[in-house]
Amino acid sequence: MTLDEYLGIGNTVQLGTHEFQPGEIKAFAAKFDPQPFHLDEEAAKNSVFGALCASGWHTAAMWMKYNLAQITSAQAVWTGVGPAPEFGPSPGFKNLKWLKPVYAGEAISFTRTGIGYRPMASRPGWQVLTILAEAFDSTGAKVIEFENSVLVKTG
Repeated sequence: MTLDEYLGIGNTVQLGTHEFQPGEIKAFAAKFDPQPFHLDEEAAKNSVFGALCASGWHTAAMWMKYNLAQITSAQAVWTGVGPAPEFGPSPGFKNLKWLKPVYAGEAISFTRTGIGYRPMASRPGWQVLTILAEAFDSTGAKVIEFENSVLVKTG
């Protein structure tokens, strides 16, 4: 097994599907993004969105939830040379785009695609893995995308 295979470079993984319910949209918004179109159906109806929709941060947080659930449940076993790679923290993300609102009642499917990795100059034995995070509504329209980086110890 190569490191590319283990890290899923070039592969898209289906992470799961989540239906955004009005109560959870409002609860998330009340704590983290208290804008009227995330908190109140009537206010949302009179907004640019026309109906209650999830915060983009809520959509991103659900991607992370499904991503971690998939990683934890995956039974990938390292069969390459040397010790198994260890996943570390994320140093950040870039190119976050909220492409389409996620309305109450919509089912959103989350995916992850391995893009590549590079050695981390400041930490020998560590790589910076880049993945493309995406989510789609039931029509296949993309609702969010961003590039996420994750540190991986390989040596």
